Amino acid sequence: MSETLYEKYGGFAAISRIVLDLYDRLLDSETVGDYFDNVDMKLLIDHQTKFIAYLLGGPADYTGERLGQLHGHLNINGSDFDEMKSILDRTLTDHGFEDADRNLVIENIESHRKVIVTAQ
Repeated sequence: MSETLYEKYGGFAAISRIVLDLYDRLLDSETVGDYFDNVDMKLLIDHQTKFIAYLLGGPADYTGERLGQLHGHLNINGSDFDEMKSILDRTLTDHGFEDADRNLVIENIESHRKVIVTAQ
């Protein structure tokens, strides 16, 4: 049985640290930081940790429908989505993700673009 990326990179505790770092960076972004005004960050970080864990093969499940429900009201545009992906990519790099593993995560995020990006 092969090891999942979730296991390879340290499980939930490690993913939680990565997500905390990711949100520090997102909040500092002039492009996407405003999306997090008046947001319950504790709840958001919990959901995002589970989502990233899911992307890495961990014990969670997210459907496109659920992602659409969570993001539909935000009117996220393509360039803001790209900014988030770029920040996630740098964060994963800084946390020691190998290129192939990091690219897999970014491709998986990209596969959800249609349900997250709702603004033209």
